[in-house]
Amino acid sequence: MFSIKKILPFLGWFPMRPEHIRADLIAGITVALVLIPQSMAYANLAGLPAYYGLYAAFLPGAVAALFGSSRQLATGPVAVVSLLTASALLPFAQPGSSEFVSLAILMSLLIGVVQLVLGALRLGVVVNFLSHPVILGFTNAAALIIGLSQLSKILGVKMGRSEHFLYDIWGVLQQLQAVHWPSLVFGVGSFALMFTLKKRYPKLPNVLIAVALCTLISWLTGFESLGGKVVGTIPQGLPTVAIPSIDLNLMLNLLGTALIVSLVGFMEAISIAKAMAARTRDSIDPNQELIGQGLGNLVGAFTQSYPTSGSFSRSAVNLDAGAKSGLSSVITSLMVLVTLLFLTPLLYHLPEAVLAAVIMMAVVGLINVGAIHHAWQAHRHDGSAAIATFIASLGFAPHLDKGIFFGGGLAIVLYLYRTMSPRVALLGLHTDGTLRDVAFYPFLPTDPEIIVLRFDGQLYFANVSYFEEMVLDAVAAKPDARFLLLVGDGINQMDASGEEVVDHLVERLDKNGTLMVFSGLKRQILQVMHSTGLFERVGGAANIFATEQAALQSIYDRLGRVQDRPLLTGVDCPA
Repeated sequence: MFSIKKILPFLGWFPMRPEHIRADLIAGITVALVLIPQSMAYANLAGLPAYYGLYAAFLPGAVAALFGSSRQLATGPVAVVSLLTASALLPFAQPGSSEFVSLAILMSLLIGVVQLVLGALRLGVVVNFLSHPVILGFTNAAALIIGLSQLSKILGVKMGRSEHFLYDIWGVLQQLQAVHWPSLVFGVGSFALMFTLKKRYPKLPNVLIAVALCTLISWLTGFESLGGKVVGTIPQGLPTVAIPSIDLNLMLNLLGTALIVSLVGFMEAISIAKAMAARTRDSIDPNQELIGQGLGNLVGAFTQSYPTSGSFSRSAVNLDAGAKSGLSSVITSLMVLVTLLFLTPLLYHLPEAVLAAVIMMAVVGLINVGAIHHAWQAHRHDGSAAIATFIASLGFAPHLDKGIFFGGGLAIVLYLYRTMSPRVALLGLHTDGTLRDVAFYPFLPTDPEIIVLRFDGQLYFANVSYFEEMVLDAVAAKPDARFLLLVGDGINQMDASGEEVVDHLVERLDKNGTLMVFSGLKRQILQVMHSTGLFERVGGAANIFATEQAALQSIYDRLGRVQDRPLLTGVDCPA
């Protein structure tokens, strides 16, 4: 049924109780205290002047909250998307240049369009193509790359930008003798301060305290005159509203990366939103969330913003501060507005080394080696995909999209390899009346005239040859078999290749005097059989049964052995 709340989800916030408004006000201000310094740091990570982070923190978060489905998701500049943006644009322009800025804004437009279209077409499921192990490997690699990329600013030395990120880091390490000690003191000191405050006083805005204190010390000590790099002049006022510079050739070149950034950013946002919804018992609509994120990036592109997404750390702050609705994100945007209008001169003396420490502090939580180990324990293929993605992302850096493509491709190949050889079990009857795999229960009785096989997995193009081989091997092992019962409870899907092989097997076995019958076939399998005519060709209802017990009953009736049913009674068949 049509609902206006589907188009305008923020109407679901109302009516709002006074205590909820107070909670959102407190949460919005609290998140802003973290967002303002973080956004400037992430803009630097994206290769942009720091104040573009404030532009990205202004409207996208409010728009995403108004049109998304999560009431606590805090949207804005985030580390991984910032890094992906930088890596995507490096081949086209010099970081910090006007061309680079224009491309970053164009990237926000592309990502917004991609996310909006996917959401409008209800295609949020495409995010599933990036498996969890691949994202694990990529996130850990990205966190390491992000941290290492800030090393030069902490040390106060230059960092080259080449086609090989690890080579650039090696170049930084070779400059250790030229360390700018005041920058190192600010960087290490601010990191230590934030880390200590977070551990001992978690309710305090550790990032804001560190930034404010270091900015004050920088001003008092004349850090800039000592050769230290500071944020410098930040344009006061709101970002210009303008149509992004459109270049069709560049858009086509950036489209593939924009799709990757869209999916990675959305996956980060939706995973955070779902985790919070589990605590608040709210419902999350992934497609509506895509629309919200897409509109946020679209509006951002017209207000000088680079790509944004949902932030794990700030969303956690928002939830813990008591946010009840997306109004908290609107209030956060208003706080950024106040900063842009009145407070930017206060940020002039903020050392870049402190912003680097803010980034390092934020990405520490992204490194999770234990999760990769857990994926390995769950399945070696998953662990392999995570590790391979991690190594590939490091190796391909700064071109991180190649790392994701490699990991995603490997995950698909491993999945196909795994499903090419599903479990095929030869069954016998246990004394408790259930059919069991004779490979694990070799004492189970079998009948020389009856073969019972269970196939566990979808029957599709990648495994039909294996399925055919297993059936023919079972028939060859019992040359006197007159019936082959395929227990199909574990078959969830069957494509045209699967249907063709079943048809071929039925015909081939029938010529050799063996009748193939079926039990437990699911509705979707029966639909395929009916639509292709296979249902009639296998004998229809006479050879397709709801349960294996009904199938065995029919088989023994046909054999004329009403009293002699070893598979039904669990006793050995007489010679």
